[in-house]
Amino acid sequence: MTMIRHTVLAAALAATLSGASLFSVSVHAQDACGAERNVTAGTTDEQVYNRMTKAYELVGEEQYNEAMEIFVQLRNRASSDYLKATLAQAIAQVNWQLENYDAALKEFETAVELDALPDQAHYALMYQIAQLYYSKERYMDALERLDLWFCRVPEEKHTAAAYVLQGSIHAQREDWRNVVTSMDKAISMSPDPKETWYQLKLAAHLQLEQLPQAADTLEILISKWPDKKVYWNQLSNIYYKLNNDAKALSVIALAYRKGLLDNQQDMLYLANLYSAQDVPFKAAQVMQTELEAGVITPEERYWTMVGDNWYAAEEYERALEAFAQAGTLADDGKIDMRRAYILVDMERWGEAAAALQAALEKGGLKERENGDAHLLMGMTEFQRGNYERAAAAWNRASRFPDARSQAQQWLTHMREERARTGN
Repeated sequence: MTMIRHTVLAAALAATLSGASLFSVSVHAQDACGAERNVTAGTTDEQVYNRMTKAYELVGEEQYNEAMEIFVQLRNRASSDYLKATLAQAIAQVNWQLENYDAALKEFETAVELDALPDQAHYALMYQIAQLYYSKERYMDALERLDLWFCRVPEEKHTAAAYVLQGSIHAQREDWRNVVTSMDKAISMSPDPKETWYQLKLAAHLQLEQLPQAADTLEILISKWPDKKVYWNQLSNIYYKLNNDAKALSVIALAYRKGLLDNQQDMLYLANLYSAQDVPFKAAQVMQTELEAGVITPEERYWTMVGDNWYAAEEYERALEAFAQAGTLADDGKIDMRRAYILVDMERWGEAAAALQAALEKGGLKERENGDAHLLMGMTEFQRGNYERAAAAWNRASRFPDARSQAQQWLTHMREERARTGN
């Protein structure tokens, strides 16, 4: 524990000993805060006062065992409830410093049960008891003690830390609406709220499915802790759930530009958002960059996605390169068929023929795809003047019902063309 903590402890106990209450307010009327109390500070004789003063000095010097010995001796001889309560409080605080929390709790409870300390000292003990109950997972007991402390202690004495404790207790009881209330109060009271406070508030909003409020909280977290990737991911996902794909994309794209995204899942999410927002060029660019960097595993499906997006962006050469990469990883000829269709459209007959040959050799094509492959092979050979090869390809295509009619038409067209040109 810090020097500040045990110095405050010594000062507080000394104030009690000298006959002054810890706070100036006392309550005499029966109200919602609990039973009526009308207790004032007691007095101690000079000998006891001197010995307790010595014990406080030992606490200030962190000689806790020596201080404890004095406090226990005095308590054993104490006659008034006021002195017994004061010493129980002192012993509890020393146990707290020694992290003997069970012993501290027992002594704090004794001090309260004696009901002999002035109001604000009495209720201040309840705050510490609430903390210990919380650590012991006695959440309802903790909440009751803390609520009484809030009720009895003047509002100007309330602290952000007390509302954080209240919010934490509510969270353990899954009372999420009250978590939000407590954490909003704590945050409003502090010039520099802690990150964990916003995290607890965020968790409550998410549990309540209050997505707009969760987004607002994440905006604050990002503004204060901009290098935490998790907040960027969470904010983007919330905007996505809110059907605001444009904002979801802008958030995660900015995180990418800041270098915060570092795994395959992040990159695929970003690329898919670009694609969904009709920005295929950026989708392809991100995926290809991260595939080449090894962040995305080089698999057929991912290179196919790259090719699809380059094609949608009308970057046909890049699409062909991506499909070629996918083809090398494929167990069948489907990707090579896709390359072939593009190459035929571009009238690059030789490359189209090579792609078709690769597709047929790898196999795994459906019946219609097989027919199309032979049909297209005939077209590429015809365009290159390889009439015998073209005829053979179309004859093979004729074996497939879906391709038969076109194959026959091409064969007729070729015979007429050869007759016309004399080839």
